[in-house]
Amino acid sequence: MASMNGPTAMGTDGRDFLHRQRVASQYQLSAQMKWRLKFCVVMHLLLFILMAAKLSADVLDRLDIFVLEIEELEIPQPVKWEYLWAFSILYSFCALSACKKNSIFYLQVYIGGIATLGLAPALFAFVYYLPDAYSFVSTGSKENVFLWQGQPYCMMNLAFLVPTLQVHSFALYFSSRLLTAWKARGSKKAQ
Repeated sequence: MASMNGPTAMGTDGRDFLHRQRVASQYQLSAQMKWRLKFCVVMHLLLFILMAAKLSADVLDRLDIFVLEIEELEIPQPVKWEYLWAFSILYSFCALSACKKNSIFYLQVYIGGIATLGLAPALFAFVYYLPDAYSFVSTGSKENVFLWQGQPYCMMNLAFLVPTLQVHSFALYFSSRLLTAWKARGSKKAQ
């Protein structure tokens, strides 16, 4: 490799790079989308930790384990969507495996699982808590909404659901782009 001020080949000034090979666009897209999908999986894991903390009181009650500090918090009973959403974390392992192996099958499993157990329950909950949140925001009164620790429970849920919906939406978008890139790679091999 020639240095900046060192010897160069006759007839070249260094602008002859156009003939060199470039990385195909689907591989560049694949690398970029893999990184973004992994970031979404990490965000999903952080949101899952928050949900697991909320569900811990109910799980401990079902296992007949009494922890005074948790019982004193009087955490509201979980709704079914919360358990459904919590199981969506299992599909994150499919996403990580798909990224590692470039597996179209695992990526399709992830897309289906996140759409059904991640996005659908979160959308349902968003629609479920939205009227109470609207009532609280428009009137400013706490008397018609359920309170936990003196704060409107619907607003706490919406504070969880908005980033959750964003993470799942971005994850599905990145997954679909990754799927397109991988399918383009496979079709070029077949030609």
